[in-house]
Amino acid sequence: MRFASDLERQLQGYGLTTAHILYRIPDFESVLQTYVWQDYDLAPDFPEMHKFLDFWRTSLDGPLHSVRYTHRRLVGANDWRRVEGEFRLH
Repeated sequence: MRFASDLERQLQGYGLTTAHILYRIPDFESVLQTYVWQDYDLAPDFPEMHKFLDFWRTSLDGPLHSVRYTHRRLVGANDWRRVEGEFRLH
């Protein structure tokens, strides 16, 4: 599904997902590096995050150590209300 804006995504139920990824550096596997990924995603299945992690496993050299994530819906359909009126300046 293609969305014209981030607001449309939020109205469709998407929320902001942030993943804190720890991975091993390919040449020094005892050293952990951190990466922060953030995108709009649908809870509880998180298809966008899983797509990114699958890309990481298949295309990048650094093996994953761990992934911690948080999810927050920013806007819902019930957060909007119709406002009648207009203020003009000048």
